[in-house]
Amino acid sequence: MRKSPTIRSGSRGKTQKKSVGPEKKPIQSKVSRTHKPEHLELEEWQRLLRKEYGQKQTFKLKNLGDHPLFSDFSVINPETDKTYRVAIRGLETGMNHCSCPDFSINNLGTCKHIEFTLAHLMKKRGSEKAFQKGYTPAYSEIFLHYGLKREVRFRAGKNLPPELLTWAKKLFTPEGRLKEEFILDFPKYLNRLPSNNGHEVRCHDDVMAYIAEHQDREHRLQIIREQFHQGINSPIFKDIIKTRLYPYQREGALFAIKAGRCLIGDDMGLGKTIQAITATELMAKLFQISKVLIVSPTTLKYQWKGEIEKFSSRPVEIIEGFNLHREQQYRTASFYKITNYELVYRDLEKIKAWTPDLIILDEAQRIKNWKTRTAQTVKQLESPFALVLTGTPIENKIEELHSIVEFISRRPLGPLYRFLHNHRIVDEGGKVIGYKDLQAVRETLGSIMIRRKKGEVLEQLPERIDKNLFVPLTKEQGTIHDDNYEIVVRLVAKWRRYKFLCEADQRRLMIALTRMRMAADNTYLVDKKTVHGPKIEELEIILEEVLGEDGEKVVIFSQWLRMTELVERILKRNQIGYVHLNGTVPAKQRKNLLVNFKEDPACRIFLSTDAGGVGLNLQSGSTVINMDIPWNPAVLEQRIGRVHRLGQRKPVRVINFVSSASIEERILDLLKFKRSLFAGALDQDGENVVMIGESQLKRFMQSVETLAENLEKAGPSIARQQETEKESDQQAILSEGHDSGESRPVPVGEDRTGTGLDLLKPLLMSGAEFLMNLSKGLGRPASGETPEASKPRGPRISQDPETGESFLKIPLPEAETIQKIFSALQGVMMGFQGDSLPKSAKESH
Repeated sequence: MRKSPTIRSGSRGKTQKKSVGPEKKPIQSKVSRTHKPEHLELEEWQRLLRKEYGQKQTFKLKNLGDHPLFSDFSVINPETDKTYRVAIRGLETGMNHCSCPDFSINNLGTCKHIEFTLAHLMKKRGSEKAFQKGYTPAYSEIFLHYGLKREVRFRAGKNLPPELLTWAKKLFTPEGRLKEEFILDFPKYLNRLPSNNGHEVRCHDDVMAYIAEHQDREHRLQIIREQFHQGINSPIFKDIIKTRLYPYQREGALFAIKAGRCLIGDDMGLGKTIQAITATELMAKLFQISKVLIVSPTTLKYQWKGEIEKFSSRPVEIIEGFNLHREQQYRTASFYKITNYELVYRDLEKIKAWTPDLIILDEAQRIKNWKTRTAQTVKQLESPFALVLTGTPIENKIEELHSIVEFISRRPLGPLYRFLHNHRIVDEGGKVIGYKDLQAVRETLGSIMIRRKKGEVLEQLPERIDKNLFVPLTKEQGTIHDDNYEIVVRLVAKWRRYKFLCEADQRRLMIALTRMRMAADNTYLVDKKTVHGPKIEELEIILEEVLGEDGEKVVIFSQWLRMTELVERILKRNQIGYVHLNGTVPAKQRKNLLVNFKEDPACRIFLSTDAGGVGLNLQSGSTVINMDIPWNPAVLEQRIGRVHRLGQRKPVRVINFVSSASIEERILDLLKFKRSLFAGALDQDGENVVMIGESQLKRFMQSVETLAENLEKAGPSIARQQETEKESDQQAILSEGHDSGESRPVPVGEDRTGTGLDLLKPLLMSGAEFLMNLSKGLGRPASGETPEASKPRGPRISQDPETGESFLKIPLPEAETIQKIFSALQGVMMGFQGDSLPKSAKESH
């Protein structure tokens, strides 16, 4: 009589109570964590990093089996209180297994928990010899191998019965891989294991989860094939929601239910919300989902509620209030529950207990930085289906896309270290200078991301006219701007010299840059006392013109709350109706602001900080005025996308205020590269290689230095003395710009008198030559003497033969040249008369 086969799912043996910890010996790091050594392959470098890091840990280790070495262990991290299961089968890469997330996606065959366990086991007497000999357990295993591609594999144990060997040869290749044709029906074959004469076959839990993924996908596709015979024109779309869908919106919803977990990356304004609601309704009808969690920014929770109630008949509830109240809300029966990103951290366990079927992440760029608590918490949410909505999956760096895609699946883009290695271009110092092979990124994302641009799908969308309106800095603005610029220059010089800035210097740098941007708007943003800056006056002129049109409404954005306060003053002075959205407005009141702007004819202005730049529908307005230029092109497009979107019936005018010859002008150049990166990675017509030119930080610092040259920092008063003349000319240009749609900056230092800077040129040329020679001289060592014939012409460092003290030798030019310099200087000073001269210059004159 044959015995029935023995199968254990996830079983590893008896649990031993003995617990041990490693010896706490300091281990010096031998491998750089930031730069791959040239002699190492990428994977070898990453394995060594995990080995070094794992050996330093103070984890607790428990043996869960009977063998002292070749067994299953639990590894406990006392700091996080997390426990992972490690299976040790040998020293060869890929033989061992860990249940941690890193092991499942790094494609290295190891992780810090495995390396910690191996380091501890190798301290045991006789362990090295035992590992060299190897070990074949008495049982056979069916396990999931985590490599570039996940595979179900079979490992034979000792004395495998002939019947089991025949069974294994049928289902698995000679290398032990499960054949593709048996994946869907594998549970059926597993339940029909032949007689094994007591030989145990262990099948691990992740194998069955992997098989279930394939079965669920095939079941889903079978239903879709039956229901969508006509594709996006299938009858099921007719009454799925309470509105008529555009063809591209039906395409997006169908893509979402086919993929199960995907990213809808359409341009802002194309109706990602409607597509998500449509896909949800299709899943409810076809796959019987009944619990949907929407995670959005706080500002959009009530907008989501309104959209769901408008297009669907299902119950919806907003999660808010104190902890006890939120706990009760998760227990109530509602199809949709809407929460915000900040609450996910507090409610993580409540959400897991509720077990949503579908999770929708709106404005998912909130998880672009994988290091943040928000991103790490959101990625712990689990659900069979997921929709990620963002028009800007890349805002600054390509790793932001990787972080967002990780929520959908950790596998398409592979581990972050390989993704960055394959697509970043770095200089000799390891700084990022560009991105490459972006076509491969687009192809990889093809199965989980759908993205359409406005020009592709909405030809009927009104045109958009963008205009940069340049305004000059006042003397007061220039003083604040230049004072902070000097701080930036000093810190840039320090960074270039040492390639390092301490945290205090980094803070000083960011504060100085921020104050430069604030001063470019108005001095009020810096001191909250004075009000100097032409943007407000120009805005008043523009509003008088725009609001003269019947029914025209305007959306005004600024990053700074104080700037919106100045705008409020002119709106009140001119008795213009408005609403004001900023971070201090409670979420419950924000819906009323939108309703007032949309429905009240007297409400002509929607004034907002960037709290209103995301997710809001503001099609009631058709003019967007940006009082300042944000660092990030995505933020700028988000602002504009609130108005230039589906439902807009008028041409959209966009006016960007830019303070000429200021940091704002440099930001315009910075935005160009970021837009190129976005297009390269996501759009079919994007470039395959995008170069920064230099490291990001270095390039930005040099752009600020270029700004200084434009501002004539060598003589700031020279630039400022022409302010009255420059402003009058600028006003004429701005007036032309209002009519023609064009405007240009007045070059700082441009002298229309034909005297000042013409006379200054010899002095500047001599000064430039002197500085070039000085830099060369300072680069030479102060040692030894050189024969006169071979001595370099220019400044150089020498040493006093008696004291050994270093000093600088500066050869003077010929007497004729000196006379020309002083003549030019005298002419310049006489060309600038009266109060335009600085005090010291007037006294000497």
